Amino acid sequence: MQVEYETLAKTIAALTEGETDEVALMATVSCEVHHSDDRFNWTGFYRVVAPQLLKIGPYQGGHGCLQIPFSRGVCGAAARSGEVQLVADVDAFPGHIACASSTRSELVLPVWNRDGALIGVFDIDSDQPDAFTQEDAEQLTLILKQVFSRAD
Repeated sequence: MQVEYETLAKTIAALTEGETDEVALMATVSCEVHHSDDRFNWTGFYRVVAPQLLKIGPYQGGHGCLQIPFSRGVCGAAARSGEVQLVADVDAFPGHIACASSTRSELVLPVWNRDGALIGVFDIDSDQPDAFTQEDAEQLTLILKQVFSRAD
């Protein structure tokens, strides 16, 4: 099953309409994205909770790392740089943190609120190598912007 982004965006928009609580929005997005595509093995958020520190937020899948400093891993790189991280082979990524040994590729997108502040990163792991495309990155970036541009 491959994600149908137009349908996914409409579903998430309908489910989150009127909601401004970041955690509620993260929980809904995690669930909908996770179940939209078989490539997505772990789908969730790491929230900015202190300067240079991410902590686990709502997610779907097995356990995740509880905290990730901005200085480490793919999630840290996305938070530190403010740029999407599209990693075809996590073993080739310097400083990759193996929260789950089954992860082979990863897509991490920075998440901004309506004031332009970084509130976290959206992390999608796959047990397949080179599972993510530029289209995945672009479409998910649009969905995140649509949802979190109204969050408190």
